[in-house]
Amino acid sequence: SFEFFAEWKKVDDEAEAGAVSLETMLRATCEPHRMLDIVENFIAYTDTGGTIDAEGKRTGSLVKKVAKNHQYLGVNNALEATYEVKEREGRLGVFWHTQGSGKSLSMLWFTQKVLRKRPGNWTFVLVTDRKELDGQLYEEFADSGVITSGVEVHAETSAHLRELLGQDHRYVFTLIHKFIPAEKGAEMPVLSERDDIIVITDEAHRSQYDTLAANMRAALPNASFLGFTGTPLIEGEEQETKRVFGDYVSTYNFADSIRDGATVPLYYENRIPELQLTNEDFDTELEDLLDEAALDEKQEKAVARKFSQQHQLITRPKRLEEIAVDLVEHFANRGFLGKGMYVAIDKATAVRMYDLVSAEWARTIGRLEAEIETLPMLERAPKEYQLRWMRETDMAVVVSQAQNEVADMADLGLDIALHRRKMNDEDLDSRFKDSDDPFRLVFVCAMWLTGFDAPSTSTIYLDKPMRGHTLMQTIARANRVFPDKDNGLIVDYIGVFRNLEKALAIYGTGTGGANPVKDMAQLVADLRAALATAAAFCAEHGVDLAAMEALPLGSLARLSALEAAVDALIAPEARRRDFFTHETLVAALY
Repeated sequence: SFEFFAEWKKVDDEAEAGAVSLETMLRATCEPHRMLDIVENFIAYTDTGGTIDAEGKRTGSLVKKVAKNHQYLGVNNALEATYEVKEREGRLGVFWHTQGSGKSLSMLWFTQKVLRKRPGNWTFVLVTDRKELDGQLYEEFADSGVITSGVEVHAETSAHLRELLGQDHRYVFTLIHKFIPAEKGAEMPVLSERDDIIVITDEAHRSQYDTLAANMRAALPNASFLGFTGTPLIEGEEQETKRVFGDYVSTYNFADSIRDGATVPLYYENRIPELQLTNEDFDTELEDLLDEAALDEKQEKAVARKFSQQHQLITRPKRLEEIAVDLVEHFANRGFLGKGMYVAIDKATAVRMYDLVSAEWARTIGRLEAEIETLPMLERAPKEYQLRWMRETDMAVVVSQAQNEVADMADLGLDIALHRRKMNDEDLDSRFKDSDDPFRLVFVCAMWLTGFDAPSTSTIYLDKPMRGHTLMQTIARANRVFPDKDNGLIVDYIGVFRNLEKALAIYGTGTGGANPVKDMAQLVADLRAALATAAAFCAEHGVDLAAMEALPLGSLARLSALEAAVDALIAPEARRRDFFTHETLVAALY
């Protein structure tokens, strides 16, 4: 589709100003050595869509993917660093490309180009800090055909990692937590002394920097390290990050990706009932805990106890009921009807919100059916379409499994067994990623917030205190490019954007500057201004839009008014261009 094409603005260097011109494109892609580089090293054939068959293979269509300008330059920067590995002391750098701009493909192209262009028996150790992300990254490499199906390359323990590194594997996948000595307090043993290992960490800003980062170095003393991240290094991280990975080797920030069309713009909207947590220190400590994003059952209970007042405010029944009503009204009446995610503070709240939204959804369908009966036949079509869409829409809860969860949820008056059966019996991951599947609204608290790519997702409902990298990654679920999707929308029910304002300038531009996530209120104001200007243009040429709108639908008077408006606004060539300029602006803002 045309929306996946992108401008090629730079020839040799990310620091170039960039220019959209035929000369730039021809020099950057058609000079013989660059053309051959792209054809040989920057094309991937990925098996996408479908389901996983009995042999573990994905059944779907084969998609050809070609690198965009930022991926081509970034990968080549990283490759150049491998020629300076001794001078860099194994620190290949930090590869910061914002979420949604194709980091996984950049990893793939980097590793493949190293294998083709750099002599040696290379092995790449791909490190994540969550099992969910480990599986997603493995699937992306497997779907591209670079990993032999059925070959076990997941390290289960430190000993298993040593075993895999001693075998002939190009790729080994592991969790950062495997770099822990077998005995508590013991030194990390050396797992391999090979100097042809490149460790690639995904979302390199998190747990990789403390003790576990030192353990990685101790376990693989001669390896090289390259850190990939979708968010920039913030104050307090930078020094430690450089010690492990070195300086930035490539940057492609949020504002760059929106400007290039690699991602869509994001807007945020504060909606009632907004909850402002007033004690800043207390709030910060709560967010620090929740920022881990994947609390286990014991940790969730500890949060509920320690921050009982705040937890009760967020989860009180009346507040959740109000949010459920607002969410249904908002979700069913958006312009682009993309998929949506509701992010809850914990698993119990995710389940409770599913119940409340389902009940309100059924009530809304009943009201819609009654409303349609009162409408004239010619005015029913839009409401009937909305009714069909609501009737076929499916929802689900997606949360990690815990011991005794059925009994624990039952104590809270909730039934998680039904949801667990659905999570186990259905491939909800593939269903949500399939834009044609009626599974359109998911309730989560930690899962799917990082590393999960469903391009048709357009709306995130935030009802969980979070900040920093986790907040950035969560809102980026809505920034993927998709047909007819002009932007993503973040609905803020809890006031988290007061934290985002502090970090977004760094996140968006790398050097400070304009906030790349815009307030929905400003968009509404721009739309109203554009409508007023368009209406004034029409009135100037004898067309009264308000009077025309008041005429009965389908009446001869309305048809005559429309015909006169066409003659006045569209028939004259010069006037037609001005009219469509106004029309295009209003449509884009809407």
